[in-house]
Amino acid sequence: MKIGSIVSLGVMGIALLGGALWGLPQYGVWQQELAGRAELVRAEQNRRIAVLEAQARLEAEELNAQAEIARAHGVAEANAIVAEGLGGPEGYLRYLWIQSLGENGQDVIYIPTEAGLPILEATRHVAQ
Repeated sequence: MKIGSIVSLGVMGIALLGGALWGLPQYGVWQQELAGRAELVRAEQNRRIAVLEAQARLEAEELNAQAEIARAHGVAEANAIVAEGLGGPEGYLRYLWIQSLGENGQDVIYIPTEAGLPILEATRHVAQ
């Protein structure tokens, strides 16, 4: 009975060793296949995310462009109303010039003449 059990243990050991020699490479292939599938799914998901982010940026830019156009129309309409109330474009430009004079905070204000030179500066660089 001892010899029979030793033989059966030897046969089982050889069978286990043969199974391991066959099974380990198969397990490695199976594991690599699962890793490859996981990587593929991850890459597809990242691509979908990138596409959705690009679409969101495009929609945001289109809405920003529409808002900018609406703002420009509003500014143009407001400018036209003010210009009409001030007697046309020349009156509106004069109004803007006067407004900027009050905002610059300078003590000296130069007023151009017909020649385009300020009166106070006309003779400044002339040698005396």
